[in-house]
Amino acid sequence: MGKTIKQIRLCSFIAFVLEILIFAAIGVIWYFDFGGVRGVPNIEVYFFSVLAILLIADIVAFWFVLAYIHRLRLKNDLDSAVLVGSEVQKAIDFGEVGLVVVDSNDVIMWTSSLFTSRQQYLVDTPVFEWQPNLRELVNAPVNKVIKLEIMTRLYSVKYVSESRLFIFRDITEKEQKAAELDAQRIVLGIIALDNYTDIASDTDESAEYVNAVRNCIVNYFKERGFVLRRVKADTYFAVGQHSSLEKMEADKFSVLSDVRNEGKDEEKPITLSMGFATNFNESMTKLNEYAATALDVCLSRGGDQAVVNEFGSDLRFFGGKSAAIESISKVKVRSIADSILSLIKSSSGVYVMGHQDLDMDALGSCLGIKAICEHFVEGDKEKPCKIVYQRNLVEAKTKMAMTTAFSKDEFERMTITPDEAYNSIRSGTLLIVVDVSVPEMTMAPKLLEKAKKVIVIDHHRRGEKFIDSPVLAYVEPSAASASELIAEMVRYATANPPITIKPSYATIMLSGIFLDSNFFKAKATGKRTFEACEILKENGADNSVANDYLKDDYAEYTLINSIAATIETPKTGVCYCYSDDSKLIERATLSKVANALMQVKGIQACFVIGKTDDKTIRISARSDGTINVQLLCERMGGGGHFTMAAASFKGATVERVINTLKVTLDDYLELATAANPKKGE
Repeated sequence: MGKTIKQIRLCSFIAFVLEILIFAAIGVIWYFDFGGVRGVPNIEVYFFSVLAILLIADIVAFWFVLAYIHRLRLKNDLDSAVLVGSEVQKAIDFGEVGLVVVDSNDVIMWTSSLFTSRQQYLVDTPVFEWQPNLRELVNAPVNKVIKLEIMTRLYSVKYVSESRLFIFRDITEKEQKAAELDAQRIVLGIIALDNYTDIASDTDESAEYVNAVRNCIVNYFKERGFVLRRVKADTYFAVGQHSSLEKMEADKFSVLSDVRNEGKDEEKPITLSMGFATNFNESMTKLNEYAATALDVCLSRGGDQAVVNEFGSDLRFFGGKSAAIESISKVKVRSIADSILSLIKSSSGVYVMGHQDLDMDALGSCLGIKAICEHFVEGDKEKPCKIVYQRNLVEAKTKMAMTTAFSKDEFERMTITPDEAYNSIRSGTLLIVVDVSVPEMTMAPKLLEKAKKVIVIDHHRRGEKFIDSPVLAYVEPSAASASELIAEMVRYATANPPITIKPSYATIMLSGIFLDSNFFKAKATGKRTFEACEILKENGADNSVANDYLKDDYAEYTLINSIAATIETPKTGVCYCYSDDSKLIERATLSKVANALMQVKGIQACFVIGKTDDKTIRISARSDGTINVQLLCERMGGGGHFTMAAASFKGATVERVINTLKVTLDDYLELATAANPKKGE
């Protein structure tokens, strides 16, 4: 039929052109009076007679064409039973399958009985006007299927290009059943009361507060259809359906803020850490394991939040409005230290590495681990320990500290390149990662793939990306620095004789604490920070030299001031400043600008943006504790601490990153604003 219509179009076009030429010829003859036609009697009658004949011929031709097309349409508009056979038609009707055939112009030529109610509407209508979403099927990969809603019914649609056939299948009931089953999926949750052991006592005052918190938890989960059971003094086990979990996600786990409000007048309020798992069909035991994993992630991020671990999806985080409360338990530190000592002792050798753009804290942490390894002497030899060191991935001040503190021979004995480490690592080698837990950010990501035993020691809040299956992970976000954690291990490990740290190592570790605590002005600075400094001083740390390692030269000082001069305030109490795309800025310099801005009265959070290499734009963020900059940086693909965080962008420009920051502030600043902030604690 399509070929016939094309022929009719061609003939009509030729006839139209001929008529135009006839009209033009008559006009020319009349105008120029060829042959004296104007003098011929009744000439106008002849001309009008010709025009009338042509008009009648057009009308007759048009009528015949319509009649011819109608006959063709009738031939094509076959009943579906005739087209596919009565038995097949019964199967199509039973399966609620609909067929739509279109011509080369995408006009619907035929539909099966499923669409009889729409027949009049569909006829002579281009299929893409009828349902524009069908257009994506035409050039789509083979066997692609989309879903469409037609007259309150839901259909899956497939397109067969060879026959210009759209196949519709009614899946309304199927989707409804799937939605019902999805809503009934089992959800397991583990709820832990943070700081319970530090708060709970036999006094009536504490008991009243704890009971108020418990009532708040029980009422919240009961209202949302969860079965809640207390399994320990500080732990609950919850079982519910996926629809109930969706309700809690919709209100962003408001029980977190409810419990937080109960303790707004308490010196150390109780907060909640919750891990939920769903969509795991292997077994209830496996579901419980994933819920426990979600809780571990929650605790390693500082608590006061919920983590949802749904199979096939990324981890989802809710809450996190409170800074991590400093742990004062030395039992945990001793247990961790003894476990690490045992793993070091049983290994054939140790490699230790920090993050890319190695700073003083990461280097100090590496040297602290090396000091622990040097404690183990086998015969006349120490436990082999090498620091993974790539010169172009080290900050300028860190390079200067290494060359100042150690001779060339000492430096070569204690370091190893990532390639050398990758080629020489064995199954008995222990790899210790410090001051970082994101695989891509380590000094040698490939080394993680080959290492059989990995230990992670970090003070940043744990994110979704984490080193896979470490034998031990010590993530303590309440600590100001990783060097602080290592210094504690040296003091509290049950080693005989006690572990000692060389003065040169201790000085660099102290410099790392100075850096990450912003000379004890960061909110994460606590009692344990000063205790760590005391430990390092006892081991010969020189605070004057440690300070010298961090001093800026004149050029950097000028650069810091020039970046700070670009300050803008998109929100009250929030500011950002930036360096243009033409300059490369060290990460440490961005951090210093951020620290400097936080000394300005009225600034609650700041973001410093700069280009750190040819392909990377980086944000360094700081907060006074009223805004969770970690949450904001996570929304931009980064992470860090409650009050110190960062994010990086590959292949972006400073202008684009600034726009991204503004959108993030618009969308998430309210969510990231801490409830009941207590500055200075």
